[in-house]
Amino acid sequence: MKLGRTVALVGMMGAGKTSIGKRLAARLEVPFKDADHEIEAAASRSVAEIFADYGEPEFRRMERSVIARLLHEPPLVLATGGGAYMDGQTRAALRQSAFTIWLKAPVDILLGRVRKRQGAEGAPAQPRPLLANGDMRGTLERLLAAREPVYATAEMVLESGDEPHAVLLDKIVAALAAHGICETP
Repeated sequence: MKLGRTVALVGMMGAGKTSIGKRLAARLEVPFKDADHEIEAAASRSVAEIFADYGEPEFRRMERSVIARLLHEPPLVLATGGGAYMDGQTRAALRQSAFTIWLKAPVDILLGRVRKRQGAEGAPAQPRPLLANGDMRGTLERLLAAREPVYATAEMVLESGDEPHAVLLDKIVAALAAHGICETP
């Protein structure tokens, strides 16, 4: 398959952007990049450390810069951070240079995935910075309520529930082909 432009996955933490993104990149035979990992590499510190030391506004500035750089690379699959698409400049850059897909998942699934990741071996001991207030469910519900109208402006909305990844990948590849984003052999 030949990918004509970057595919950017947007949505809440725990929606499956990294998991689906890695599989999609492998299927399309293009690189996969995770914006949060790219920010950490550029800053030589973790997302949690950036939030703690510099605050969310500086993190968002770094995120904007890193995503802009990634959008100038050859087509790839990009997993954005949960708040990246909320930034007007980042959203405009993604819409101009990428095909955006909102991975939409209900709060219960998001909460289960985020909790599972927190408890996984090798995962950070502290919660994600925006969930460090002790009310993960309430925070996720508030963030989702605020972000859903913006996420909904993505070019594709894909329900990301408990169905197998292969089903989601088939839907994405079919949509990319229908939009002329990728050519199938």
